[in-house]
Amino acid sequence: MTDLAPQELRVLVAVDRERGFTAAADRLGLTQSAVSHTVRGCERKVGAVLFDRGRYGARPTPAGERVVAHARQILRLLESMGAEARAAAGGEPEELSGPLRIAAFRSAAAHLLPAVLERLTARHPRLTPQVRIVREIGRGTAGEVADGHADLGIATLSPGTEPAAGLLVGELFEETYALAHPVGHPDPRGLPLIDWDENCGSYTRRWWSEQDWLPKATITAEDDSVVLSMVAQGMGMAIVPELTLAGAPSGIAVASLAPRPPTRGVGYVTTPALARTREVRELIRELRAARSDRSVPAQAGADAAVAAPTGP
Repeated sequence: MTDLAPQELRVLVAVDRERGFTAAADRLGLTQSAVSHTVRGCERKVGAVLFDRGRYGARPTPAGERVVAHARQILRLLESMGAEARAAAGGEPEELSGPLRIAAFRSAAAHLLPAVLERLTARHPRLTPQVRIVREIGRGTAGEVADGHADLGIATLSPGTEPAAGLLVGELFEETYALAHPVGHPDPRGLPLIDWDENCGSYTRRWWSEQDWLPKATITAEDDSVVLSMVAQGMGMAIVPELTLAGAPSGIAVASLAPRPPTRGVGYVTTPALARTREVRELIRELRAARSDRSVPAQAGADAAVAAPTGP
């Protein structure tokens, strides 16, 4: 197979993003025929059809999805190649600049990343973080990294789970679950259970199965902040991790699930190549530093009211 040139990779990424040859051509400042010719040339080199063409545009085939994912990763590395080479040659470290793409689940984006990015951009004001909220369902934030949409993902980690092929995983901290319920309720454990689709049942499944007092959920939602709003309205109780409780509205109290509360790991996912770039290295350093200064309501052992709304 003949190697694909960077411009060919840019065309493939643009067609995938725009879902059509004409829109990709407009984005790149090319003609539609030039884009079509480039895609056909890439398909000959790769030996597979990369896009299904139709009256509604172009959609990547399974082969196209993999090729485009690699194309995004390669183009991202090319962006940082010059600065990395100059730093390795002993020159003055250049100021970090340009985009830093981060995928994170909602509570991490709302309550972990702001302080991290504040410190990072204070040191590197020309850096432009781009945060994308991704639900930890299915491929989650790791899938965003694998597909080349993110340089780093903030992910929930299962104990003993091996990273997907081509990915590098690092643990940041472990957080504890607690029971959230309406302030002043005399029997929190007797309330209906409210849950959300993204709740990490795989991490708490064994604990959950041992709790005879826990009913099946009567209400489910897509977002943990919605669950907390419902709890604050007196509609039930919820089993939630610390990062979620950091955004709890007023009217919520937190009860410990001691003596053996469930926990989940929070970490980062990137690729080995991206982990060597300065932007990602600096971000990981700030994320690790944030472990020591987290302050969340779930760490209170006794029943405690959350005083004021700080939600996302």
